[in-house]
Amino acid sequence: MRRHEIPDGILPTQRGLYYGGAWHAPKAGAFADTINPCYDEAITQAPLADADDVDAAVQAAHTAFPAWAATPPVERGRYLRRAAAILREHGQPLAQLDALNNGNPVSALAMDAGFAADCLEYFAGLATEIKGETIPMGDGNFNYTLQEPLGVVARIVAYNHPLMFAAARLAAPLAAGNTVVVKAPDQAPLSTLRLAELVGHVFPPGVANFLCGGRDCGEALGRHPLVRKITLIGGVPTGKAVMKTAADSLKPVLLELGGKNALIAYPDADIDKLVNGIIAGMNFTWSGQSCGSTSRVFLHESLHDEVLARVVKLLPERHRPGIPTDPKTTMGSLVSRAQLEKVQRYVAAGLEDGGRLVCGGRQPDDPALKDGFFYEATVFADMQPHMRLAREEVFGPVMSVFKWRDEDALFDQVNGVDFGLTGSIWTRDLNTAHRAAKRILTGYVWINNASQHFMGAPFGGVKQSGIGREECFAELLEFTYTKNVNLKLG
Repeated sequence: MRRHEIPDGILPTQRGLYYGGAWHAPKAGAFADTINPCYDEAITQAPLADADDVDAAVQAAHTAFPAWAATPPVERGRYLRRAAAILREHGQPLAQLDALNNGNPVSALAMDAGFAADCLEYFAGLATEIKGETIPMGDGNFNYTLQEPLGVVARIVAYNHPLMFAAARLAAPLAAGNTVVVKAPDQAPLSTLRLAELVGHVFPPGVANFLCGGRDCGEALGRHPLVRKITLIGGVPTGKAVMKTAADSLKPVLLELGGKNALIAYPDADIDKLVNGIIAGMNFTWSGQSCGSTSRVFLHESLHDEVLARVVKLLPERHRPGIPTDPKTTMGSLVSRAQLEKVQRYVAAGLEDGGRLVCGGRQPDDPALKDGFFYEATVFADMQPHMRLAREEVFGPVMSVFKWRDEDALFDQVNGVDFGLTGSIWTRDLNTAHRAAKRILTGYVWINNASQHFMGAPFGGVKQSGIGREECFAELLEFTYTKNVNLKLG
């Protein structure tokens, strides 16, 4: 008996792997507990796919590919819209399930099913836009190109938005005519199993397949010769491992990896909006477990002290750790004990390197949270670029604040890390905004905004933050190749 009961109808009823239009027990019979990080207790067991399971799923997807690729694009779009409608219908219980399994607040997760449905509908509408072009060759030749689907695509998704990523990342490859195998995050697999229950049957057998498992499962997907492309949302070390595995078969990759993202405040920034933007940009709601979090805040010396004081005052009021399934909670838990210990190590490193702890820096003392992986919203000031906390991604609720004076020196610091995912610029001057946007070396820039995504706007990074773009038309083309056709006339 669980110490904390779970409402009826929340958990998936299946405990298997879904491929080829049916549920299958893992071939080796392996299962593992998946936990509720709020209480560090097991919810249920999830199946663990090994290389044999991966092969079976990939073979099913490979068998389904020719018929799915031949399905008219308009019809593929209809399938995606049916799946989107189901997600919208089940959004709230899916949010409750993710809150149980990954520790994020249910109030924030409530938006995830809707965003995933938006993605499915967006790419459903683009299915007819996968077009080639004609190329003039002079008399006697007719030359044109086709954008052809790749085949079986493997998509490995992250634990911070399990349902959203698993559902949304189906959209582009399916719209382009590929079949897909989704690997759930091993820390929080339950919503992927529930997703398979809800939408797996919508598609022809073998078109959408769902696996649970750990590193062995991911490596087997990367090695499999019938997987034509592998994608990942995750950390840099995992991204490098995926890329090395894919290199053996010259398999292309699409990687959305980590970030050590900068928020830059100029002297003329609107201070009220800036303070709110600093707090929102760090994604404390998700305990900082977001690759796009603006975890490095660069405040001009003219406003540094005032803004820092206001952030430190407002932050504990706005984001206090609480029970993730409570709709009033504004900050959840970390996903695992390993993640909590990682955050604790980085806080200790920040202190050892001379950073000034001005907010948080400890686990909450609320007795209701004593068993979970909670950590307070944390802010360090007086940070210097050489400090470990200033250079490495924590993926936790820890923000570093810097003071700057000279713009050239500022951008040396901002761009002096191995990451380049997002950036946020705060100024009321249009010239300053465009100049700064040009100088910051990231794939995505907000001006007087932070953390927000927009459907159709390309999201992705440079340097070690990733390869490729998602949430836009370019993502659709990521799952095609160009075929040239030359016809000799007469």
